[in-house]
Parts: sequence; C-alpha cells; structure tokens
Amino acid sequence: MTYFAPYLAAAFALLGVCGGAYFSISTVTALVVPLSSRDKRGLPPETIEATPPPVSILKSLKGVDAGMYEAFRSHCVLDYPQYELLFGVHDPADPAAALVEKLRDEFPAVTIRLVECPRELGTNGKLSNLAQMLPRASYEHVLINDSDIVVPRDYLLQVMREFTAPKVGMVTTLYRAIAGRTLGSRLEALGLSTDFAGGVLVARALEGSIRFALGATIATTKTVLHKIGGLEQLADYLGDDYELGARAAAAGYEVALADVVVETALANYSLRDFWLHQMRWARNVKDRRPAQYFGLIVTFGLVWAVVAVMLWLSWWTCLVLGVTVLVRFVAASVVGRGVLDDGQVSRDLWLVPLRDVVALAVWIASFFGNTVWWRGMRFRLRRGKLEKI
Repeated sequence: MTYFAPYLAAAFALLGVCGGAYFSISTVTALVVPLSSRDKRGLPPETIEATPPPVSILKSLKGVDAGMYEAFRSHCVLDYPQYELLFGVHDPADPAAALVEKLRDEFPAVTIRLVECPRELGTNGKLSNLAQMLPRASYEHVLINDSDIVVPRDYLLQVMREFTAPKVGMVTTLYRAIAGRTLGSRLEALGLSTDFAGGVLVARALEGSIRFALGATIATTKTVLHKIGGLEQLADYLGDDYELGARAAAAGYEVALADVVVETALANYSLRDFWLHQMRWARNVKDRRPAQYFGLIVTFGLVWAVVAVMLWLSWWTCLVLGVTVLVRFVAASVVGRGVLDDGQVSRDLWLVPLRDVVALAVWIASFFGNTVWWRGMRFRLRRGKLEKI
C-alpha cells in the first residue's frame, strides 16, 4: 500500500484540482455573467411591452406545508396589471382548499379559482392536477410554480420580460431555501445555495443555455406546451420540471433564466428524510442526464483533496488542499450570498465540508439501484418514469 500511496494521492489530488477549477468557473460565472438570460444576450433593459400579456398562475396542491399561506399571499400583491391564480386539488376536502377560500376572502380583487381535478392521469399527482387545470386557464401565457414558493412583488414583471427576446419559449428562476431547525434541513438549504445554483450557472455557461427548467418557476405558453406534447404525457415522470425544459429546448425553444430569485421553506427533515429526498433527486438526474451526472465527480473536489493528504502528506497535496478549500468557500459565498442573497450561508458556511461528504455518499449510493421514495411510497425509476413497486 505504501508503494501505491503517492500514485493514489496524485490521482485524488488531480480530482481536487479539477474541483478547484470547477469552483473557480462557478465563481467567475456568478460574478461576470448576468443572471438574466436577456441581459446576458446584451439586449436593452426594458421591462416588457407597454401592455404586458395577462398570465395564468397554476398551483397544484396536496395537503398543507409550512409557510404555504404566506407563499399564496405573496402572489396576490404582485406589481402586474392582469393575472389570475388557479389552485388545483384532487380531493375537494383537501385541507389546502380551505386556505384558498381564506385567500379569496382576504384578496377579493384578485381572480382566484379553485379547480377540482378528479382524474388520476399517472403516478405524478402534481402533473395530473396541472394537466386538468390547464384547459381552465384563461390566458395564453401560463406560469407553474410549487405551492410553497414565496415571490417578490416584481416577480411576474421580471419573468415575463424574458419573453421579449426571440426564441424564448420557457422561463425559469433560481431559488433559495429557508432551512428548518434540523441538521438535515440546514444541509439541504446549504446545498441548494452553495452547490445546486452554482451548477445551474456553470451548465448555462458551458452549454450556452440551460436545457431544463426548475420547479420554482416554469413560465411558458399554451402553444409551447401543445408543441412539446402537453402536460398529460408527463403524468408518470418524477422530474416534470426537467422534462418540460428539456422538451422545450429539444423543440427549438430557448429556456431563459429570469433576473429574480424566489424562496421556499424546507421541512424539518430527519436525517433519513433528508437522505431519501437527496437520493430521489440524485437518481432522477442520473437517469435523465447520465453523462452530466457522472461529471459531478469534480464537484467533490474538497473531499478528494482531503483524501489525497490522508494518503500522502506532502507539500503538494497540502497545496492542493489549501487552494481547493479556498476556492470552494469563495464559490459558496459568491453564489450563496452574492447571487441568491441567502443570509443563512454565512451562518452555515462551516457545514460545507460535511455537506460535501454527505453529497458524495449520496452520489456513490445513487449508482446502486433505481428505486426512490416519494410521498411515503416506493417507486422504481425507469427513463424518468415512476413505476409503483
């Protein structure tokens, strides 16, 4: 083992260097490239046309999540001339329906409708509801986001101005998460702000555009949805947000990133719930983007650099570790604080090494199987689709 130790250390140090390069690209991209796809193209900074198009906002509901009513309220005070809110429930007795009624009482001037979605079109209940809600939407432009998303007042203006650019058929947004009290919740929030968002920015920089959408915001038109096959075809897919963006890009539309960051609240995950949630996300990405998923090996550069030092303590392994630690923490701060304006990052920055170790464990474990847990049920994942076990 002693004979091979320096060679193994060199291999892990090389992965650490690659990780440092990745973190550097993430930092530069966050500092130099505008968040908005429109600004990135150098187009003039007008908002949108004098009379912006009306928008139907669609939200599929099941049960009540923490902070959900405040998320609903944030959609009722938007600085936008004409829009409507549609909430879909499979069961009219769902407790979320009572919150919608409360919202209508508080904001009588806002068009708010509750849509019953009685059919089960597939294993993805959210998409099943959305497919049944879409024909009830009054307007050509539609925006889909999760039930717990909190948005700023200029949210719709920022999103809709992206459609003034040619070829844009879908718009999405980055998001930050408000962590709960548990370690699992804090690790997930930290990962979203210091790793996931940076990965989106790097993917856009390297590929020229993003070829997926994020569930925090999916804005598009009925025409685009029709051309990519409609929502019904996605009722068995786990990563419906990814599929919508990928299909729009494959159809020749540009998926744009808007210059606005929204917010979601995380549950107080136990470590087991955190692990299952991370595994569901990991196996879905592995299933749909296998080459890119394997490329995530470089994002664990901090861990690889530590392993190199453990295998062979020398000046060059220590140098690699020192540089990797520096660029990893700089990237986490620049993306988390500078781009997402997430104040929790400063508080939890010391957890980054632990988060990276856990993320590596999830990445390795994800290759050993294709089952996921979702809403208390176990599924097999095949080509993006959920199969009940």
